Amino acid sequence: MRGRPVPERAVVIALCLCALACGLFLTLGARGDWSFVLAFRGQKLVALLVVATAVALSTVAFQTVTGNRILTPSIMGFDALYLLIQTGLVFGLGGVGVAMLGAIPRFMMETTLMLGAALALFAALMRRSDDLGRLVLTGIIFGILFRSLTSLINRLIDPSEFAVVQAASFARFNAVEADILWIAAGATSLATALLWTRHDRLDVVALGRETAIGLGVDHDREARRTMGLVAVLVSVSTALVGPVVFFGLLVSALVHAVAGTWRHAVLLPLAALVSSTILVGGQTIFERVLSLQTSVSVVIEGIGGVVFLLLVLKGHAR
Repeated sequence: MRGRPVPERAVVIALCLCALACGLFLTLGARGDWSFVLAFRGQKLVALLVVATAVALSTVAFQTVTGNRILTPSIMGFDALYLLIQTGLVFGLGGVGVAMLGAIPRFMMETTLMLGAALALFAALMRRSDDLGRLVLTGIIFGILFRSLTSLINRLIDPSEFAVVQAASFARFNAVEADILWIAAGATSLATALLWTRHDRLDVVALGRETAIGLGVDHDREARRTMGLVAVLVSVSTALVGPVVFFGLLVSALVHAVAGTWRHAVLLPLAALVSSTILVGGQTIFERVLSLQTSVSVVIEGIGGVVFLLLVLKGHAR
């Protein structure tokens, strides 16, 4: 009797591991009123799942369009723009003014600015999908510009308020507002659904521009639409919890290693599940086992950076 195909088995295993990680996160070490515990932990779990899904899918889709497995959406300078926005707000309004701004207005402003910048960049440079090299190079240059401006403003900020900027420099999962969480979850779900409906087209896009055109797919249009969805996912996740640079690269490397296929019908759900398992499982270990009141993002980013260096040294660009 023939066994189950490897890609399908990988998705099933990832689903089981993700469910186990979520169950442990909700129940491990829980005491007192279960209704309160589950509601409190459930909100944080949703934030972890939203960020994990957005980062994983945006990275896989971005790498498919660019045809390079060592690139991530952060190469376009999203994290640098986010930090510039945070620094500018603190410089202009002060720490108290930023706190009084409100979670929803601040989230909407950050998301709108990052999304607008990404779409403007894509519209200006992606008239043809073979301009991706110029797009990536421009993104790197803008990232350097944003970081330089952030460094300049940091020198002008009152030292007593610099802690507000430092707190925004790392992804944070312990202080997510419920109102903006559900907005982010809705936007991520919509972008995920739209990306899923294009999984068959992404298979063709991954073959390259000339091959895709020969097979009857408008590669330029598909690349622009996919990059638009990537911009939405990255903007929402970054505005929700902060910058996550190398996590997507780590997930993408693991998914391509275990998927056993190039089909996005497998890659997309597997990436979301693997990403969720790593983030939720890591946060569970940090909070419930090690009793560390910190975010696991620092450790994951460090591991992702090592993976990036290994991929570069081994020359696994594709």
